[in-house]
Amino acid sequence: MQNLDQPEHKKNAVSEISPVPTHVAVIMDGNGRWAQSRGMTRIAGHRAGTENIRRIIRTFGNHGVKYLTLYAFSTENWSRPSEEVQGLFQILADVIDREAENLHKEGIKLQHIGSLDGLPGKLKDKVRWAIDLTKNNDRLTLNIAFNYGGRADILHAVKRIVEAGISPEEIDESKFAQYLYTEGTPDPDLVIRTADEMRLSNFLIWQAAYSEYYATPIFWPDFDEEEAVKALVAYSLRERRFGGLMANGKGSGD
Repeated sequence: MQNLDQPEHKKNAVSEISPVPTHVAVIMDGNGRWAQSRGMTRIAGHRAGTENIRRIIRTFGNHGVKYLTLYAFSTENWSRPSEEVQGLFQILADVIDREAENLHKEGIKLQHIGSLDGLPGKLKDKVRWAIDLTKNNDRLTLNIAFNYGGRADILHAVKRIVEAGISPEEIDESKFAQYLYTEGTPDPDLVIRTADEMRLSNFLIWQAAYSEYYATPIFWPDFDEEEAVKALVAYSLRERRFGGLMANGKGSGD
């Protein structure tokens, strides 16, 4: 893991992008197609995708992003061939073994969003260990969405609210958000999807209600620093209205 610090002239260039999103969420799509186009297995593509994570953390961190959420394994991914699912489990375990200590040294806080149900026992232990190791870091929070689905997130929150005995009168959006997997994390300002797809795929469907969206045809393993900066620049040029009006008095539907 390279250090997040940059030379002064680089830092000055970074400051030219404004505003910078506090929270960026990424749907890392295209690993399989990237591999198949090179005559490689889908698992090889997923492994290549993990090699990209380091530079993306570094790039967004250097530009002032404080929260980064990566969609690594959805609740729907269980329907994929067993060999691929088990391969993804092993990749996550390998990434934790290889990167957790380095991320800790860089001040990165690791969090898991989603359910650990169904994951191998040793993998659960590795995830919990990495979370505990980095829990006091505050430079950047890295949320790994593994075995995560937006609908499952909402249902899980409803069940927790019922179990807590909270009355309907007490429930508003703020209270509800406290029971989501992302409790304590601000809603994403920017959602990026690679590989030229134009859908959320059940990702942060409550939290991303007013996020800005950025889609690129670049496959995830090729999504490099230059592409990340393009996404940040695109975000900086948008005017967020949250259902209100633009400065000229027009709304999104006008």
